Amino acid sequence: MSSSHCNAIVLFFIAFLLGGIISVSHAQLSSTFYDETCPNVTSIIRGVIDNALLSDSRIGASLLRLHFHDCFVNGCDGSILLNNSDTIDSEKEAARNNNSVRGFGVVDDIKTALESACPGIVSCADILTIAAEESVSAAGGPSWTVLLGRRDGTTANRTGADISLPSAIDTLDTLKSVFLAVGLNTTDLVSLSGAHTFGRAQCLTFSGRLYNFNNTGNPDDTLNTTYLETLQGICPQNGTGTDLTNLDLTTLDTFDNNYFSNLQLENGLLQTDQELFSTTGADTIDIVNSFSSDQSAFFASFVESMLKMGNISVLTGSEGEVRLNCGIVNTDSSGSESYLHSSIETRDDAEYKYAI
Repeated sequence: MSSSHCNAIVLFFIAFLLGGIISVSHAQLSSTFYDETCPNVTSIIRGVIDNALLSDSRIGASLLRLHFHDCFVNGCDGSILLNNSDTIDSEKEAARNNNSVRGFGVVDDIKTALESACPGIVSCADILTIAAEESVSAAGGPSWTVLLGRRDGTTANRTGADISLPSAIDTLDTLKSVFLAVGLNTTDLVSLSGAHTFGRAQCLTFSGRLYNFNNTGNPDDTLNTTYLETLQGICPQNGTGTDLTNLDLTTLDTFDNNYFSNLQLENGLLQTDQELFSTTGADTIDIVNSFSSDQSAFFASFVESMLKMGNISVLTGSEGEVRLNCGIVNTDSSGSESYLHSSIETRDDAEYKYAI
C-alpha cells in the first residue's frame, strides 16, 4: 500500500473521529435548554443590547467579535471574559485582543439582569452566543435558533489567543489555516468574514496598506484609488493610528451583503478582507461573487458557520461552571458585593474605545 494511500486513510479516520466528537458535543446543546429555568433569557439579553445601541451604534459588532474571539481560543467557554488573577493571565491582554476587543461592560449588564431574573443559571459562554445572534438580528441580519447549554471554563489562554486568532494582515493561506485548526472550512472563512459588514476599525489595523505596503514604498495596489484617498485623509501617515473608520463604507451599521460588493470594487478595508477577492486564483473569489449577488445565500451560509463556530470545544454537563461574574471564576467571587461587575468594565469608555 502506498504511503499516500495510508495517509489518506489516516486522515479519513481522524476526520471521522473529529466529526464524531463534534456531533456528540452538538447533541448536548439544545435550543430549549433554558425553557424551564430561565425562559426569558433571550428577551432579557436583547433588551440590554437594544439599550446599549442607543448610545453605542457599534456595540453589536463588538459583541459578535467577542463571541468569535472566545470560540477560537479554548473553544466557546467564556475564557475571553476572564480578568487577570493570581492564577489567570487574561486573554484580554493578548496582543491580538489588547485595546481591541470591547463590550465587557454590556456583558456585565446582561449578567446582572440575568442574575436578577434567574440566578446562577445562564453561563457567560451562552450569553456571548445569544448576544452575537441578537446583535446580528438587531442590525438587519438573519436570526437563527441558538443552541444552548455551554458551561464556562475556569482558565484562560493568553498564549493561545496570540496563536489561534487571525490578525488583520494575515495572508489568505494563513487565514485558511487558522480557521481549519478549529474545524472551519473556506466557506466558513468567507461567510464569517462577512461580519465586517458592520462595526469600526482603527487606523493601525489597515494603515500599512496606505503608504508603504509590504515595504514597497507604495500603497496596496488592491485598494481602490478613490477609497485610498479617503482613508489617507482619515489616517495620516504620521497619525496616532487610533482614529476609527467604518468597516463597510456603504451601509455602516446594517448587516447585509454589501461587504462582498465592496470587495469586488476593491473597497475592502482590511487586508484580510480584500485578499478574499484579490488573491489571484483563490477559491474564495467565487464565494465572494455568490454572496455579493445573493444576500439570502450569504445569510444562510453565515448562520450555518455561526452554528459551527458556536460548537467549538464546548463544555457541557458537569464540565466547567456557570460563573456568577463573567470576569472571575466562582472560587474568587464568593462573598463579593460587587461580583457582577468586571474589573475592566470602564475600559469600554477609555482605552478600549479605539477597538474594532
